[in-house]
Amino acid sequence: MTEPGRTGVLDGHQGSSAPHRESMLAIEDVAKDYLRGRRTLVQRLRGAPDQRAVVHAVDEVSLAVDRGEVVGMLGPNGAGKSTLVKIIATLLVPTRGSVRVCDVDVLAHPRQARRHLGVMLAGDRGVYWKLTGRENLEYFAALHFVPSSQIRRRVGEALEEVRLTGSADEYVERYSTGMRQRLNLARALIHEPEVLLLDEPTSGLDPVSGAEFRRIVRGLRQRGAAVLIATHDLAEAEDLCDRIAVLDRGRIAFQGSVDEAKTLVPGSSVLTVEVEGGDQDTAEVAAWLSAHFRVGLVERHERSVRARLYCESTSDLMAELPGKLHAAGLRAIRTEAGRVSLTDVFFSITDRRAGGGHGHPQ
Repeated sequence: MTEPGRTGVLDGHQGSSAPHRESMLAIEDVAKDYLRGRRTLVQRLRGAPDQRAVVHAVDEVSLAVDRGEVVGMLGPNGAGKSTLVKIIATLLVPTRGSVRVCDVDVLAHPRQARRHLGVMLAGDRGVYWKLTGRENLEYFAALHFVPSSQIRRRVGEALEEVRLTGSADEYVERYSTGMRQRLNLARALIHEPEVLLLDEPTSGLDPVSGAEFRRIVRGLRQRGAAVLIATHDLAEAEDLCDRIAVLDRGRIAFQGSVDEAKTLVPGSSVLTVEVEGGDQDTAEVAAWLSAHFRVGLVERHERSVRARLYCESTSDLMAELPGKLHAAGLRAIRTEAGRVSLTDVFFSITDRRAGGGHGHPQ
């Protein structure tokens, strides 16, 4: 059987094959279907046909995370990221497919699988606000059957890991958002799991707390944990992840390394330009840019259009841009040069699969 999650696919693009490593999390052909709409009691009594539509929240997803690896799961809202995390965490039963955590079948042996899992869910308070940070961790350590002789040591180590030792005996209701997020992470780590599932772990955090989170995840990687992060923070994914998987409409549109992902964008550099078209409609300006340049994300504003233009040399493009714009009755009011990032990759993948695409130079 082919190990899941070892190739990246997008319109024929393949990620390079990786050397064999120990898979701690293996997801194979997992799907989760829902019925959209209502079937009332009257319809049932009358024997009316069921006209509810089937929604594929997760659609035949295969993915693997190895020991000592951080994999980022990206995708727009509704792509299926949180649903997949909950399936792995034994909170949802998939319609079909299999999940193994440390070679334990999650569906057949959920309690055994949970012993290997640390879970931090998006929007999950996760801890008790009327208890102190220390009391919370002692409680969750007991729930995870940590031996009583080890609880004090484990709690102390977890508090030190997330740098909450000084606030350990304060009530959680007095914690800041960042402190509560760090305590949630400590709760996920208290039983020393081998696989970590983190769903939007830095949502709402300030830059300092976000940097602290990334430090912790790097430490987990060094200790050999397998980490799956579902996130909207593309800069975070680029900084932390060994591989990424982009979900779109319940399916994996791409998986591979960050460098492999960037090859999907037509160019190594990007020039962000804001263009004013005078009396021209912004839709016409956007269409002209797409027809004459390799264009990524395009944002139409009331009087201007902001676009990301892909190229190999931003200096060459900046030299030719004013003349082209002037000939079309347009004017650049702001430009910014940079390198291609995961933001460009994300837009390229999700936009193309939705029927969009890039313009082609003429």
